[in-house]
Amino acid sequence: MDLKTSHNSPLFVDPLTSLALPSAVMPYTTPTSFPSSGLYLNTPKKKPLPSKIEEVRAAGWLDLMLASSPPRKRLSKDFFPSDVQSDDLDLRYRNWMVNYPSALTSFESITELANGKRLALFLDYDGTLSPIVDNPANAVMSDEMRAAVRHVASLFPTAIISGRSRDKVFDFVKLTELYYAGSHGMDIMGPVRKSESSGHHVECVTSTDSEGKEVNLFQPASEFLPMIAEVFENLSESIKDIEGARMEDNKFCVSVHYRNVAPHDYEKVHQRVTAVLKDYPFLRLTHGRKVLEVRPVIDWNKGKAVEFLLESLGLSESEDVLPIYVGDDKTDEDAFKVLKANNRGFGILVSSVPKDSDASYSLRDPAEVMEFLRTLAAWKEESS
Repeated sequence: MDLKTSHNSPLFVDPLTSLALPSAVMPYTTPTSFPSSGLYLNTPKKKPLPSKIEEVRAAGWLDLMLASSPPRKRLSKDFFPSDVQSDDLDLRYRNWMVNYPSALTSFESITELANGKRLALFLDYDGTLSPIVDNPANAVMSDEMRAAVRHVASLFPTAIISGRSRDKVFDFVKLTELYYAGSHGMDIMGPVRKSESSGHHVECVTSTDSEGKEVNLFQPASEFLPMIAEVFENLSESIKDIEGARMEDNKFCVSVHYRNVAPHDYEKVHQRVTAVLKDYPFLRLTHGRKVLEVRPVIDWNKGKAVEFLLESLGLSESEDVLPIYVGDDKTDEDAFKVLKANNRGFGILVSSVPKDSDASYSLRDPAEVMEFLRTLAAWKEESS
């Protein structure tokens, strides 16, 4: 596939309602083999939008950036200064929990679902195992959380699926008992497939981990690496004069953090990013918590990563398996949707503010996540 840039190509952004790729892309097969349905997004080609519609779309992105959920304490302080308004927020959160009950207070219901089944646990990192911080490099995992994760990993197959690069997540977590998927699932280190189940297959590169254990490496977007590196350099140069803007190279995707940017500069951040991406028709722009992310235009996300890991573990065709996914971000919704659609597992949303989700349960913050992991491990040991 020719991934050279084109200065006249349209920019692809989420939501992916009408994405198109040049026809030359479709027959291409990467060095790995993909499901027969194709890994590349294939929809009718989109004509460049008139300027007014482009302005509306840009305004929509600005609204999305402004509404990106801040931590609960900051939200209460900045936007709900009075006790009455804070109480109103608490009331709305309690009402929201009717549809998204706490995984702690509902633990008995969860164990009823888990009885007689093998659990598989999938965890996001930022905002789930570590708090959201102003500087992403400081999102350190506590020793108590690491111990809780190590404990559950000794009892259930456990994986961390993060938007960060796989190497960065491992550097934070430092647990060899886990499986890791970085770059929203585009860089997976998983077990060698235990069963050749029917259905689609994905070829992997067999390697060894830091302990010499045989593992599979799956990188469906490996051909994009030179392009991602180029975009990282171009974006870094483009936003370097915007105070508070921070770049992060996550190998198969690029993150532009604007958590420390003044709100009046949000539009400038978006304009700079989209201006660079107009030259890269094979990349798309997505949005997370105070971050804009640039990713390859392929049909792969955290939900696909969950399916891949379940297959690699030999659990995809088993009726006695209960996958649980815990995450806090919009990107985790892809995993929640997969588990909900298959009616075989469930998601737990980590959030201290009300938001729509395909998760079934909720937890307020990483402290509650740690309590849930400890409770889950204790239940497993008591029931064994």
